[in-house]
Amino acid sequence: MTFKKHSFLAYVLLTFVLVSCKNKTSNHKADSETTTKETQKPNIVFIYTDDLGYGDISAYGATEIKTPAIDALADEGIAFHNAYATAATCTPSRYSLLTGNYAWRKKGTGVAKGDEALLIDTKRTTLPSILKTAGYKTGIVGKWHLGLGDKSGPDWNGKISPGPLEIGFDYSYLIPATGDRVPCVFVENHHIVNLDPNDPVTVNYKEKVGNWPTGKENPDLLTMKPSQGHNNTIVNGISRIGYMTGGKAALWDDETIPMELVDKSNKFINSNKNQPFFLLLSTHDIHVPRIANKMFQGKSGMGARGDVILQLDWTVNEIVKTLKMQNLLNNTIIVFSSDNGPVIDDGYQDQARELLGDHNPTGGLRGGKYSAYNGGSKIPLIIRWPDGKGKGTISNALVSQVDFLSSFAALTGVKKVKEDVIDSQNSLDVFLGDNTTGRTAIVQESFMGPVSYLEGDWKYIEPIDGPKLVPWGPIIETGFQKEPQLYNIKNDPNEQENLASRFPERVKDFKEKLINLKKGGFANQHEVNLN
Repeated sequence: MTFKKHSFLAYVLLTFVLVSCKNKTSNHKADSETTTKETQKPNIVFIYTDDLGYGDISAYGATEIKTPAIDALADEGIAFHNAYATAATCTPSRYSLLTGNYAWRKKGTGVAKGDEALLIDTKRTTLPSILKTAGYKTGIVGKWHLGLGDKSGPDWNGKISPGPLEIGFDYSYLIPATGDRVPCVFVENHHIVNLDPNDPVTVNYKEKVGNWPTGKENPDLLTMKPSQGHNNTIVNGISRIGYMTGGKAALWDDETIPMELVDKSNKFINSNKNQPFFLLLSTHDIHVPRIANKMFQGKSGMGARGDVILQLDWTVNEIVKTLKMQNLLNNTIIVFSSDNGPVIDDGYQDQARELLGDHNPTGGLRGGKYSAYNGGSKIPLIIRWPDGKGKGTISNALVSQVDFLSSFAALTGVKKVKEDVIDSQNSLDVFLGDNTTGRTAIVQESFMGPVSYLEGDWKYIEPIDGPKLVPWGPIIETGFQKEPQLYNIKNDPNEQENLASRFPERVKDFKEKLINLKKGGFANQHEVNLN
């Protein structure tokens, strides 16, 4: 089913009528302001969390931990139970979300270094640039991990450009890479926040710079010890990946990162409340290092990882509260999702594995972050529509995050999407819950590059001669085998029985389809159909 242009207009008209009726008892000024606010195009708040698994929240079956704010989104919206990030790691998933293309089409889009140059071409179409075309103010707050600066990398002590502002965002407040990578500073728009020019930042990912202590040399200074790697420069008692020195006044406080991101998100919402806006809140939770604020420390009974899941739920609640206070909730689409599957031990001795108990982060799926199996890229996805569309329902339609670009283009009246978007499809009818089938097929990417092809009830994994487990220690199956793999994921959702030898023709068919997709794209049309 294709979303029709008149459906969106009907929604706006209905909202206008309802709001007009509601405001008859209000004074004229308030009536006018509210009507203007409520009849504009719907705001979009996309809460994109990090390393959250399919089974990590109670709305998706977790019983050992409660996430009431996230659950409330599911109760008031549509929970997608067959949704996928495009990759089992963060950088390629985020690249695909913003560009509408699979990241494996571009070299160098694996897990980015902390001083990587900007990975997204400033000339290409992006999700924020599409929404700017539709009249939206666009902002990103939180984790970036898509590189900054020109080919020589970011100028940490000057103007850090190009970056989010050059690909369509009006405002950005960033964790430049990840919390476990230097530099441990926030970047607002083009500059490091609170940087003292007399204490310049130096970053190096090849060799030590300056005289700051490292985890390898000074383990006695650590408040959290690494389990593998993560033994370079120590910041706030935690050793990171990479070396840095300088910028002491600009260093973040790990315990208050969520509060900082919520504050900046709320300020963006408040300052743009009288016009349509798009906010991508990219949280740091559940990524390592897991340093929960004192409000949440010890509250989950599952150690640091459980505590930051509670912290994530608090973040969601704070954003919803702000939308309510500003009378924006009834004109705001809220999307909640994750960038890839979960990982328990990802570099620090935080007792996440020891205190896991009966909690199953993947919800029983095989693999996890980095893996070619579904535990690597099958993720929770919840969409709360402002008019109550699909309230409290579950969709089993096949969904990919790569489709948000074209779908939001259709939603906001952008009639054409340029030809550089070759994988994103207009799946608005699926996101609205009207189409219960979804995509014909999707492609998944694992950490070393091999991809999988999923069509209907079947999944094909390319053969590769690689390690059986993620080699640095997380105890996660990679899904790498020398022979092709074929699974019926309807009958065998945990991908236990390889059926490739029993269905050679299907293997051949999927292999050929994957080859063809690598040559071209999923989107047969580059125009979003609104007629």
